[in-house]
Amino acid sequence: MKELLFAIVEGLVSDPASINITEDAVNEEGVIVLHLNVAADDMGRVIGKQGRIAKAIRTLMRAAAAREDRKVAVEID
Repeated sequence: MKELLFAIVEGLVSDPASINITEDAVNEEGVIVLHLNVAADDMGRVIGKQGRIAKAIRTLMRAAAAREDRKVAVEID
């Protein structure tokens, strides 16, 4: 799942080297939480106007996780 998130975000940011994704252990509800950190200059590109890009990223990740019978949440820090 981390690889998919990296591939999505890599195309959005101007500094791909600053992308940092950490994965939490599965919580009691069975959800894997992925924390996404990017450079401060790229934060707007990842979030988008009114959060539309962030919402789209979360939707894609949930759909990909559902294909593998998993649950994923993406938090942008």
